[in-house]
Amino acid sequence: MAHSEHNRPRKSGGFFLIILGALLFFIAPTWFSGEPQTGIALIVVGFIVGGLGFYLRFIRK
Repeated sequence: MAHSEHNRPRKSGGFFLIILGALLFFIAPTWFSGEPQTGIALIVVGFIVGGLGFYLRFIRK
């Protein structure tokens, strides 16, 4: 019981970043269809954010 805090999973924002990246990746082209430069930039940002979340959630362990 003294070391129960070691058995808890670490709280990280990796899963949140994966979801945020996926949302940016899928929603940006429809929201910014009139401005293709902004849409492509947000697709790239979504890909980077999702990749960072994947790294934090699965690779860094």
